[in-house]
Amino acid sequence: MTPFAQGQEPGEDWPAQVADSIENFVGTVRDKTTGPLLTIARAVIYGTFVAVVGLAAIVLLVIALVRFVDSYLPDSVFGEDHVWAVYLLLGLLFTFAGLVLWTRRKAGEPREQSAAR
Repeated sequence: MTPFAQGQEPGEDWPAQVADSIENFVGTVRDKTTGPLLTIARAVIYGTFVAVVGLAAIVLLVIALVRFVDSYLPDSVFGEDHVWAVYLLLGLLFTFAGLVLWTRRKAGEPREQSAAR
């Protein structure tokens, strides 16, 4: 591979041709290495941000749900201090939702047991 552009012979402007060839080579290497790394770095940063904000939102929604249900439970049925009933109701709800999701999961390929061989 010659350092000169295709179809050009070294002439009076060969230092500029060599500089252009080096610049093109370095640009190509940079595009092939730093481009994917920047994409991966952005994905990690944005993914972490979304995970933290999503977790905070879920915690706040559960707290709001507990307070909402606690305020609307009748005192005549559950007594004055009935936050235990809220925990029981929401626990049953989350357990049922988890069981439904567990039954709908896709089974992966069976794992090979190395001890059996």
